[in-house]
Amino acid sequence: MKYRYLFASDMDFTLLMPGEDVTEENKKAIRLLRENGVAFTLATGRTFYLVRKFAASLDVDVPCITSNGGSLYDPKKFDEVYSVNIDETVARDVFEMLLRRDIDFAGYSGEGIFFGPRNGRRDFFDKYNEGLKEEEKAPLYDFSLDMKPFPKFSKILVVGADEETKAILRGNKDLECTMSTGVLMDLTAPGASKGNALLKLAEMLEIPEENVFAAGDNDNDLSMLKAAPHSIAMGNSSDEIKACCEYVTTNCEENGLAKAVYDFILPRVRPSS
Repeated sequence: MKYRYLFASDMDFTLLMPGEDVTEENKKAIRLLRENGVAFTLATGRTFYLVRKFAASLDVDVPCITSNGGSLYDPKKFDEVYSVNIDETVARDVFEMLLRRDIDFAGYSGEGIFFGPRNGRRDFFDKYNEGLKEEEKAPLYDFSLDMKPFPKFSKILVVGADEETKAILRGNKDLECTMSTGVLMDLTAPGASKGNALLKLAEMLEIPEENVFAAGDNDNDLSMLKAAPHSIAMGNSSDEIKACCEYVTTNCEENGLAKAVYDFILPRVRPSS
């Protein structure tokens, strides 16, 4: 289908609450978007292995932005169509430091998710896999520096790092560092961001930049909200996010995404009578 507009939504605390499904109200709004020529996609820090079932339930038919912009993933073909990976030497150095400092981490690769020894986030991934067919499950592995060949990582998720470690990572010019919550730091390659991936996707779909919408709530959405000409902040967003957006909707728990669709997006995309 040829679309005239593109709308990218963050997932956690924007489209849905973590660990929950998309509400029927939000699903209804998304279907209405598609009927009005708007391509809907997900833009998330999650690996594409944790996006599949949500993309299927929403019938997303354009690539999803995953790994904080490190990857564009086609949910219909189950394949990456574009990726920006962290340099292997840089990734090894980061992993070595995290192991030495006993800091929890997970590496996102096209091959699967690789967990550090502490495995603090493993339960979240196991819960996602519950009830899925074997071929639909996210592949989960233990990380080792001795893996051969060494996987290509589009993102490294650092969990609960101390301030000194965060400062070292932020100072690394070979990494893009963003915080997705108070304890989660996302590391990607330079230039890999939701914002750059959003514009790349619009180009792939031949949608003019001025017809691009985005919604988010947190710091890792900032690049996307600044890149999109039409930006939406959730009611539960930080003041910084709200200040940079064109429209502020209600909280995620109140179906703020659906409200933004009805009150902000549809009036701008429907042909005037």
